[in-house]
Amino acid sequence: MSELEIIRVVASILALMIAVIGHEIMHGWVAYKYGDNTAKYAGRLSINPIVHIDPVGTLLIPAVLYIMHAPFLFGWAKPVPVNMQTVINRGGYGAAIAVSLAGITYNLIIAFLFATLLPLAYPPHSMIGAFFYLLIAQSVMINVVLAVFNLWPIPPLDGSQALNFLAMKMKWYRFVEFYNKIYPYGMIILFAILFTPIADIFFAPVGVILNLILPS
Repeated sequence: MSELEIIRVVASILALMIAVIGHEIMHGWVAYKYGDNTAKYAGRLSINPIVHIDPVGTLLIPAVLYIMHAPFLFGWAKPVPVNMQTVINRGGYGAAIAVSLAGITYNLIIAFLFATLLPLAYPPHSMIGAFFYLLIAQSVMINVVLAVFNLWPIPPLDGSQALNFLAMKMKWYRFVEFYNKIYPYGMIILFAILFTPIADIFFAPVGVILNLILPS
């Protein structure tokens, strides 16, 4: 493995950690603002990466993507525990929706911020410069991919949670009942999409967002 390849891998791993750990912390932080101390008491508002590692999302999926020479890495961290009933009692279903979308909001903000920094890092003039350029570029890509991925309306992803709470708010009880029925099969559906060509359709918004935030 060349020096540049090592730099690329390290930068990608660091960018992924920033994306997935921050994503989960934001869920817990917004819930905390609505009076739920669950994540805080569990030590999950920490930036220590060890407490956020998920064997599948943090280790297996990124490793498979790297082995398959994917153009980017993506994954997820261990979900932060949240007591949604406390959140709903304090802020209603709107608060529950805010908690559900907090991680996605974080990822989009981080992607936009790093996109504004990208022209400053290009072209790199040293190995250190190359590292920071790759870190910034990978951060843009990974955060956008993670945001789009989590918006999918498939349990247990954030998009499905937000949609379910919206349905409760609007009293669409049949929709809530439908979501509750498919919830146990969510991961099966998710992996069926991820490892088939249909994933290209679900990830199509990634290109649209990148075109919007990247400098021309």
